[in-house]
Amino acid sequence: MLIDNGSKKVINTREAQRIAESRNLDLVIVQAKAQPPVARIMDWGKVKFEQQKKARENKKKQVIVQIKEVRLSPVIGEGDFETRKKAATKFLTAGNKVKLNLRFRGRMMTHQNVGRDVLMKMADQLKDLANIDQMPKLLGRQMSLLLSPKPEVIKKVQSEKKNKLKEKENAKNED
Repeated sequence: MLIDNGSKKVINTREAQRIAESRNLDLVIVQAKAQPPVARIMDWGKVKFEQQKKARENKKKQVIVQIKEVRLSPVIGEGDFETRKKAATKFLTAGNKVKLNLRFRGRMMTHQNVGRDVLMKMADQLKDLANIDQMPKLLGRQMSLLLSPKPEVIKKVQSEKKNKLKEKENAKNED
C-alpha cells in the first residue's frame, strides 16, 4: 500500500519507486510487516532534519540534576556545621541533589547513633528546601543520606533560567 499526499493506493513496489523518483522524493517503508507492506512518498532528509531539530530543542529544555556531596563528622563543631549547611543550601537552591556523607573514624563506629543524629539534624534544618530521598544508610565506615530539592525550588530555578535566557535574547536583539 502506498500513502501519497493523504491518498492510499495499492500498487507494486517498482511503480511506487518510479513515482517517488519522478518527484525527486524518497519511498519510505512505514510498516514492513503489514500485508501489503505500507510505504510513503516523502522527503526523508527533511523529516530527519525536523527530528534532529526537535531533539536539540528538548535537550535545551532538559534539566540536568547533579549530586553534590557534603562531608560531615560525628564530632562536628557548630561553626563547621553551619558552613556545611550553607554549602548544602547553595547546592539545593541551584537545583542539585545533595548527598550528606558522614565518615566514622576509629572508635566512633561504636556510636553510630551520634552520626545518625548529625545527619538527621542537617536534614531537619534543610526541610524547607529539600525532601529526604534516602534515609541514613551505613556502608562500611561511611553513613550517607540523600536529599533532593523540593518541586517548588526546582520550579523557581527553572523560571530563573528562563528569565536569564530571555534577558540574553533581548540583549542580542538590541545590539
